[in-house]
Amino acid sequence: MNENIRLLRPLLKGIPIILLAMFIALLLAEKYLEYVTPMYESTAKLKLADNQEGVPSANTVKNSGAFTSTNKIATEIEVLKSSNLLKKTLKELPFDIEIYRKGKFKSVELFNNSPIIVKALSKSDKIYDKRFLINVVSETAFTLYDPVANQKIEGFFNKPIATKGGTFLITLDRLFIKSKKEIKIIDTYEFEFLSDQKLMDKVNQNLDVSSVDRDVPIVRINFKSNVPEKTALFVNKLAETYIKDYIETKFLDANVTVNFIKQEINKSRNKLKTSENNLQNYRDKKNVINIKQESETDLRRIAQLKIQQTNVRMSLNAIKKLNRYIDSGKKNFFDLAPNFEAYTDLLSTELVKSMKNLQAEKKDLLLVYTPENEKVKVIDAKLKDLIDYQIESVKNSERDLQIKYDALSRDIYQLESVFVGFPEKEKNLEILNREFNLYENAYNILNQKRIEAEIAKSARIIFHKIITPGEVPKKPFFPIRSVIIIVSILLGMFGSVFIIYLVHFTKAKVNDTYTIEKNGSIPIALTTPYIRSQEEIRINFLKDVVQLELKGIIQNKSILAISSYDDSYDHLFHTENFARALHEQGRKILIIDATGGLKYISEGIDYADYSDLKYLSYTKTAFENEFKEKTKEYDLCIINNQSIKEDRLALLFMSLATQNLFVLDSRRTAKKTIVTMELLKEEYQLQSLWFILNKANYHPSIMVELKKRWTNYKKNTLYL
Repeated sequence: MNENIRLLRPLLKGIPIILLAMFIALLLAEKYLEYVTPMYESTAKLKLADNQEGVPSANTVKNSGAFTSTNKIATEIEVLKSSNLLKKTLKELPFDIEIYRKGKFKSVELFNNSPIIVKALSKSDKIYDKRFLINVVSETAFTLYDPVANQKIEGFFNKPIATKGGTFLITLDRLFIKSKKEIKIIDTYEFEFLSDQKLMDKVNQNLDVSSVDRDVPIVRINFKSNVPEKTALFVNKLAETYIKDYIETKFLDANVTVNFIKQEINKSRNKLKTSENNLQNYRDKKNVINIKQESETDLRRIAQLKIQQTNVRMSLNAIKKLNRYIDSGKKNFFDLAPNFEAYTDLLSTELVKSMKNLQAEKKDLLLVYTPENEKVKVIDAKLKDLIDYQIESVKNSERDLQIKYDALSRDIYQLESVFVGFPEKEKNLEILNREFNLYENAYNILNQKRIEAEIAKSARIIFHKIITPGEVPKKPFFPIRSVIIIVSILLGMFGSVFIIYLVHFTKAKVNDTYTIEKNGSIPIALTTPYIRSQEEIRINFLKDVVQLELKGIIQNKSILAISSYDDSYDHLFHTENFARALHEQGRKILIIDATGGLKYISEGIDYADYSDLKYLSYTKTAFENEFKEKTKEYDLCIINNQSIKEDRLALLFMSLATQNLFVLDSRRTAKKTIVTMELLKEEYQLQSLWFILNKANYHPSIMVELKKRWTNYKKNTLYL
């Protein structure tokens, strides 16, 4: 807890300085805000066409790559930031000339609120990026400073004025002046014609184009300027120019596409016509109407004929076999058992039945009559006629089947001869058909694309749109008054705190007993507070004398040396008041003064002045013998020693003393003095060295110290 208080003590002392620094920082912030040029920004949002939604995804547009709206957000952002689009935008904006009202500390740009109008009737490259100064002396005359020729030119409003870089016409904006009753016309102005490069650099520096989200087709256009009207004007014009440029580019692309497609259609039409003629000539030459249907019909007929031929051949073979069988047993016809499966007409069946009936009738007659009987012979004759007819009928059937078989064979041969060279004919026809179909499809597709391109060419709409136009900002985004003031006050506060602690640790004074105990091993005899009242001083030192006696520091017939490091004045107060307190106790005291600063000591206290330079020639033994003689006559000898820094006889007197009191001033003595005394004690073997902390717990404010320093400065100046 004590350590924390010690760390905070410099801060508490420096509160006035901190408050003063914060107040100065506030004044500086106010002055900065008064002269800083405010910056404004405006934002416009542009929605890009989405191919996956709405009309842009229709086939009419999607099938033609020359005029589709397939836009990637990153690509469109780069298009918006491209120099070509920015140049087109700037051509439509009056940003190429800037007019300023010149003040003592800053110039303010006048945009659409300037009482003067500057036009360049003729100009050269020399005038670009140079500030021309106009000093209006009256409502009719002015003085122009030409930085190109470095000269002043007298001019009049509404009259051309020629300079080395060009000719200007400077007029008064009467309408604006009438609208502003209290406007100041007679003043100093500046104007500058910006080159394309400088204008582009300014725009690129203040322009920011970004997407709202990576997957959202919305682009944010942000522009910063010291003129609020410029911000809204630029972002809106850039968005409009982007859309117009896209429409123009789309129209030009569609127009080029239409012309190209028309040329290709003409080429395709000629090729298609040639292909049609080749196909027709080949069909006429080969007598082909529909080769597929014709070939299927012929194959079907051949199959049917072959089936018929097979049936006829089977019947023919069977009847040939029957005929050979009948010929082999012609004489014994009734002994034969022919197979009439291949010969099954109704007539033959009836003949066989008749022969069987006659044969049965003959058998019946032979039971009654002899073979030579007329009835039997008649039946034999009938049987013979039927047998001959049957044999001849079989032969005729064989001949008929043979004729039919031969006819079928001829027909099949003729039909099969049609397929000779058929693969080549089919291949050639397929090639011609494929060529024709290819040109026909190309012709149809090109006509479809031509229609789509004509539609795209005629459509003067686009699916990009401005969803949030930029508005003229009413408040600047920089500087933010409250933030600047708060930050300035905080910087003043932290800066002053830093300086306070820097000074505190740089000075490194003996502030309290903690510092003494931390940096050395020499004990502290007592601490003396900061007191002014003589009565309080008397009482305090009476108490201190008692404490010193209790600690064994004050002894009868002893020598007590009181010293300090930088100046003997630092311990003079303690020497004098210790002597007075001891004298008040009834002790016989001798003050051995090595500085001559106690010559005014009151009566009753003996005084010996050792400040003369002659004592520099004394040896230690001489001083020691002399002091021994003096101690015999007095209860206590007090040496008002010289400062250690002066170091003439200071260390010698300390070595002769029985006890040594070393005074440390909490406000004046450096902290390194503690370590120095430790080294001196060991080096010179000083006896019984004790520290006294003067002005203990005395922490005056910085203002008090500054007041003291100022008083001392005035005194020193007065003495000079």
